[in-house]
Amino acid sequence: MKTERKLRRAMVETCRAMNASGINQGTSGNLSARFGEGFLVTPSSLPYDRMVPEDIVSMAFDGNYEGRRPSSEWRFHRDILAARPDVEAVLHCHSVYATTLACHHRAIPAFHYMIAVAGGTDIRCAPYATFGTQALSDAALAGLEGRLACLLGQHGQIALGASVEKALWLAVEVETLARLYVQALALGDPPVLDDAEMGRVLEQMRRMSYGLGPEGEGAVEAARQREAG
Repeated sequence: MKTERKLRRAMVETCRAMNASGINQGTSGNLSARFGEGFLVTPSSLPYDRMVPEDIVSMAFDGNYEGRRPSSEWRFHRDILAARPDVEAVLHCHSVYATTLACHHRAIPAFHYMIAVAGGTDIRCAPYATFGTQALSDAALAGLEGRLACLLGQHGQIALGASVEKALWLAVEVETLARLYVQALALGDPPVLDDAEMGRVLEQMRRMSYGLGPEGEGAVEAARQREAG
């Protein structure tokens, strides 16, 4: 487990990587990570290139916090972490192609097998709700049920992970899939893999520890060695 200092540093690095990768712009987007009896979350309206570990806000699940004012979206960070013990980090960004689809309230179907990295047979789009509200948090929780990512209507995307690095990895994957889907739609509605095939894909990914992101790069090879042995 990372110390608080290391986790704060990792969060700052991840936020800067969000913008460097092109999945986020300016001060939009936010990030949280479970720590101790509460969680850490990015502050409101502070450019990532000026952020330092001390700027990360420590929050309790009752909404109390220390230090800077937390992100306006702290409610869905709190509620997701409280409802999902399998999740350690929540990343929200306004990536261009995912947001393009979200503006049409369009989910991403299983047009490509990699949709399974988000945990199911599609990537849902939650209904629109005003930013920073409990209504948005409730919509996000419903959109994420049984999933690791969702779109937010006329807003952006949320990606979850077992670490801030893995949440970033998934957010980039969701944006890539969104871009592919937008491009595929230019040729007409693409064919969609049926639930039976997606079930096989999901099982194959679980069996091979596929989709772990940067921290799990050796997992697939380890699984192959176990099978060979």
